[in-house]
Amino acid sequence: MDSAEQVEAHLAGLPAPRQADLRTIHERVLAEHPGCPVSFTDGRDASGKVVTNPTIGYGERTITHADGSTRDSFRVGLTATSRGISVYVLGLDDDTHLARTYAPSIGRADVTGYCIRFRRLAVVDLDVLLAAVRDGMTAGAGAPPRRPGR
Repeated sequence: MDSAEQVEAHLAGLPAPRQADLRTIHERVLAEHPGCPVSFTDGRDASGKVVTNPTIGYGERTITHADGSTRDSFRVGLTATSRGISVYVLGLDDDTHLARTYAPSIGRADVTGYCIRFRRLAVVDLDVLLAAVRDGMTAGAGAPPRRPGR
């Protein structure tokens, strides 16, 4: 099964309200970033143990670990959680940018250095959320986030 089929199967398996919210975000991201690579991870590690929520990934970046090893990842991730929806914006050079730039205007969401969490789409401004996604899709050039002054 390719990524598009995995994403569709995942979305189809979600409860109706959450499915509608994730589909809306997914469709808008694809519309704004046509041709961007889309990936899907089911949240299982190599042994098959569930270690995280299933995630739809957009874009590509390479993560370099402290030991010098690398792995491919996404720039922006979308996941349904038990409490709502999380949008991961990775690779920003400044881990205060997301909260500083978007928290004041996004609505009822928790915004950290790399994640925007909210209960349902109706409580956030979708245009502001998509602006944060644009930042993640274009910024950082794959560099890992760094804290200011370090």
